[in-house]
Amino acid sequence: MDAPSVNAFIRIDKDSFDRLSSYVTQEYGIKLPPVKKSMLESRLNKKIKSLGMNSYVEFLDYIFSDHGKQTELFHVIDLITTNKTDFFREPAHFSYLSGEFLPSYLAEHTNLKIWSAGCSTGEEPYTLTMVLEEFKKRNPVLNYSLLASDISLRVIQSAFSGIYTLDRLAAIPMEWKRNYFLRSKTNSNLARIKPQYRKKIQYKRINLMDTSFGLLKSDYDIIFCRNVLIYFDKPTQEEVIRKFCTHLRPGGLLFLGHSESIMGMKLPLTQVRPTVYQFNG
Repeated sequence: MDAPSVNAFIRIDKDSFDRLSSYVTQEYGIKLPPVKKSMLESRLNKKIKSLGMNSYVEFLDYIFSDHGKQTELFHVIDLITTNKTDFFREPAHFSYLSGEFLPSYLAEHTNLKIWSAGCSTGEEPYTLTMVLEEFKKRNPVLNYSLLASDISLRVIQSAFSGIYTLDRLAAIPMEWKRNYFLRSKTNSNLARIKPQYRKKIQYKRINLMDTSFGLLKSDYDIIFCRNVLIYFDKPTQEEVIRKFCTHLRPGGLLFLGHSESIMGMKLPLTQVRPTVYQFNG
């Protein structure tokens, strides 16, 4: 086999694109329409050449082989998935959480369980941690546990490390930066979540297409799944949300992204705020 040229850009043929997109949709729920072809090529080109391969036919035969599934397929899925997030993204959700939901919650409960599904590089679960810690200063009886999950091992590892460039922290109040982050001693452009707050979060790789998500029956008070379902078709969105409901306690909340909706879906949910839904179970 001739080694691919370092500068060669390997194009994906139609059959290979159809084969890969069908697999990704079936196994992970993610839509890859033909308009994503260029994106796919740009993300996978370096990987294919690093394996010494010249075509997508050869590449797909390998990653779908028994050996390839064990050694490379997860890395390929990491490259395909989109991970866009920010601290305090859609801030109205966090205002509602601390200003309305938590005060009423404490009237009857003290142990809060939250799941950040599709946590990406950690900005969402760490935002939740900061919001909960600030609320806890005024209400010390509150206890909480926080699960954060994603399909991508790469972004889970990034989230677990809790290291961010300073520009990523722009939306965080200065006092909170001082309270929750440490500046790097070796790189003035980096900061890291303090260890006591990193330890608050349990990280887990979860495929939202899996039955019950591979979780034991759990009564979460809150599930955040924001700007994840936009990559699924409508039937898959409804299927995933229905599974979320089986992991919410009665009266628990599901937070979706600003461009996501349950309109037209038959689900045991009632909207209480824009993109915030209460489980009626």
